[in-house]
Amino acid sequence: MAGASMKDIRLRIKSVESTMQITKAMELVASSKMRRAKERVEHSRPYFNTLYRTLTEIAAADPRAQTPYLKRREVRKTLLVVIAGDRGLAGGYNANVLKLAAAEQQGPVTVLPIGKRAAEHFARREMEIYSQSYAVAADVGVGDCFHLARQITDSYLAGEYDAVKVCFTRFDSMMTQTPTVVDLLPLSIQPTQEQKDAARRSQILYQPSCEEVFSAIIPEYVAGVVYGAVCESVASELAARRTAMDAATKNASEMIDHLNLYYNRARQAAITQEITEIVAGAEQ
Repeated sequence: MAGASMKDIRLRIKSVESTMQITKAMELVASSKMRRAKERVEHSRPYFNTLYRTLTEIAAADPRAQTPYLKRREVRKTLLVVIAGDRGLAGGYNANVLKLAAAEQQGPVTVLPIGKRAAEHFARREMEIYSQSYAVAADVGVGDCFHLARQITDSYLAGEYDAVKVCFTRFDSMMTQTPTVVDLLPLSIQPTQEQKDAARRSQILYQPSCEEVFSAIIPEYVAGVVYGAVCESVASELAARRTAMDAATKNASEMIDHLNLYYNRARQAAITQEITEIVAGAEQ
């Protein structure tokens, strides 16, 4: 009985050790990819901030300028861009962003999934899909985002959608990632009084007009937001996976320690029983 128990424990220890090797390897892979992902996030943020500041300055230069990108209308249909991960084993990363996306699905909604998990999630629920061309988030580059931005702005101008939102996970730190929703279109730009005063003193002339320059920059702005969201999401996924695999490795190590303790106890019990049987046989 004790021998069979010891054999089971040894098999369990080997199984947990194999699992720990896998989780440790996945943790190291996520850590190695994390550096490049963080650099992409850090490089994308200044681009977005510069575009937003430029749009604000143009809006301040001519407050009377009218553009369809600023005009608010009754929301009859929404395009929701949802960015999730390509794989699992990342803690609650995918579940959290998909839960947030579900909360935003009020009224008729078309979904543009980016990432395998998002594509599979909405396909199972038979949601109206805008495109399946961006099912792998890690492969989405700058060129893809510019092409996608043109499609989104053209659809918005054509009246196919009255609002466009982006649902992604913002990378705050290695330990903190926050699911976030950004209202992409129509734009909400409110220049401050200081910016308006600066625009009046500025010598910058926008040709052919502020309105046309503003409208020409919008696709660039949309591409910047989408690309930034993709970079943030990829970095968040890697950070979440690294944290989850680190926790799994520690749990496996603790489990091995407990199993070794049980094994030693079972081994000691078997030795004690054997000695007892030998002594009992000698006394007879």
